[in-house]
Amino acid sequence: MPRLEIEIKLKVADDQQMRDRLGKTGARLLHDREFEDNRVFDFPDQALHQRGEMLRIRILERGVVLTFKGPGRLEGGKKVREETESTLAVTEAGSLTDILQRLGMRQAFRYQKYRTTWLLQGLHVTLDETPIGTFLELEGEPGSIDSVAALLGFTPGEYIAASYRDLYLVKQIDTPSAPHEMIFRG
Repeated sequence: MPRLEIEIKLKVADDQQMRDRLGKTGARLLHDREFEDNRVFDFPDQALHQRGEMLRIRILERGVVLTFKGPGRLEGGKKVREETESTLAVTEAGSLTDILQRLGMRQAFRYQKYRTTWLLQGLHVTLDETPIGTFLELEGEPGSIDSVAALLGFTPGEYIAASYRDLYLVKQIDTPSAPHEMIFRG
């Protein structure tokens, strides 16, 4: 069943300081630090990307999540878009990839991160350690996002509504490498 996803990202300078700050707020740990391998699929003509949509397979130790995201829009500095997800057994990643490829899709982008997830004032708060830096992601109701961002020391001027793919492509201007993979190397 589709739901509305409302979120922002915030650039984090010090991972441990942010973990400590979250601990002091009473945030409840939902998932300890876990590795994610995310694979975005599209048709060769990039039809989904051109419409602002995304189809992703997220591979975790605890399972595989297939996600479709509709076109996004900005509201008050926050990214808002429809999202539909289904969680499957971790062994299904290969089957999902095969099905999508048989439908004419290909892997268009891959990104990895280590993610820790908390619940704070009804928001999902994630600390994402990526190859291009660490980001805090706040997802939930707009008023709660603003309240928790302020509680953690951020202002609306620091809100980032871009996807990790977009952030990576901007970073590539300074550090050229494979434009279709934001992965940890070595």
